[in-house]
Amino acid sequence: MVDQSPSPQAEAAGSPHRHGLLRRRRLLMAVLAGSVVVTAAGVGSAALLKSPAQAAAETRPPAPDVITAPVERKVLSETVVARGQVAASQHVSVSGAGVGGSAVGRSVVTKVRVQPGRPLHMGQVLLEISGRPVFVLKGALPAYRDLRTGSRGEDVTQLQKALAAVGHSTGGDRAGVFGPGTEKAVAAFYRAIGFEPATAGADKSDSGSGAATAEPAGSGSVVPMSEVVFVRSASAQVDDVAAEVGEEAGPDLVSVSAGGLVVNGSVAAYQKGLLRPGQKVDIASESTGQQLTGTVQSVAQRPTGKEKGGEPQSAEGYAVRISPTGKLPASLVGEDVRLTIAAASSSGSVLAVPVSAVSAGADGRTTVTVRKAGGDRRVAVRTGMTADGYAEIIPAVRGGLAPGDQVIVGVDTRGDTADRP
Repeated sequence: MVDQSPSPQAEAAGSPHRHGLLRRRRLLMAVLAGSVVVTAAGVGSAALLKSPAQAAAETRPPAPDVITAPVERKVLSETVVARGQVAASQHVSVSGAGVGGSAVGRSVVTKVRVQPGRPLHMGQVLLEISGRPVFVLKGALPAYRDLRTGSRGEDVTQLQKALAAVGHSTGGDRAGVFGPGTEKAVAAFYRAIGFEPATAGADKSDSGSGAATAEPAGSGSVVPMSEVVFVRSASAQVDDVAAEVGEEAGPDLVSVSAGGLVVNGSVAAYQKGLLRPGQKVDIASESTGQQLTGTVQSVAQRPTGKEKGGEPQSAEGYAVRISPTGKLPASLVGEDVRLTIAAASSSGSVLAVPVSAVSAGADGRTTVTVRKAGGDRRVAVRTGMTADGYAEIIPAVRGGLAPGDQVIVGVDTRGDTADRP
């Protein structure tokens, strides 16, 4: 058998050929690997490069969204919101001017008989000015003249009723006539409070609403207008006392409030025309949480000139007085409250849309645009009252609109905000 394995000499001779083959294989593999790397880099670079049109398209904001709102059936109510303060219905500032008349050299506070926060009773003396009293009686008319024998008028009737209320009858005098019975009652009243009544001085005439009557010098009792303070209600109290013994008797010596509690508010000029007496008001105390009701009692026709303390207002305000439906609690005196006044309302439920849904076209028609899946539809309407951002609409064609229909109220140009914080 012949041995065919290569001889050692043949193996030695074939070694260079074999080594060359191995080197060529390694070089081919390196070239292939480099091609793969270059190809991958090219693909990546291509992914990063974009055309200007493609970049603009990808950064363009989404199309604007149409904003809609439903047609509603509701009662439209326009409200005015204002601020107010709970206070007595009447405030009277007591002055010492003229007390004592010409018989007094100087008007000086000689005694203070009241304290702040204390209730008053009718006939009570508030102050003494140069030895003469200043007292309070019930009456709607402020004192505007001295009353004496022969005086006639409504202010005499008021005095007679006030004297009778504190226990001093005017006898057989007719109402509104200052006769002997009234003079006697005046003298008795003065002595009951610890003073002698003032008497008529020089010859004077006082016609009042009747005939003039001459009075002889020194005859008859007189009620000087400077000595009496009339308040509308027997329920009265002292709010403040500025008078001090020994000081000049100027204005604003004592502040008195009387009557039931009301709310005094203020509205701007553009709101004043919406208000009238009798309108319903919701009264809310934000500090206590109490909810009350009332009605508009009066609206000032002229703006208030200055606020308390003489500081000018930043804007013109018109005083509004609110009468409560029931009795306001005494704890609310001085309380700042919120007033919500129903200024106007529709007679019943009406079709209404936000005001921004109503538009006037070039063709002169007033319309709303209804959003439907099949396309938008303009519906001609007539408008009624507007209130709180809503407008009453009456379709030109019966049944042209129904509650729940979606009408276009605007366009959201901000784009997609879903990812915004």
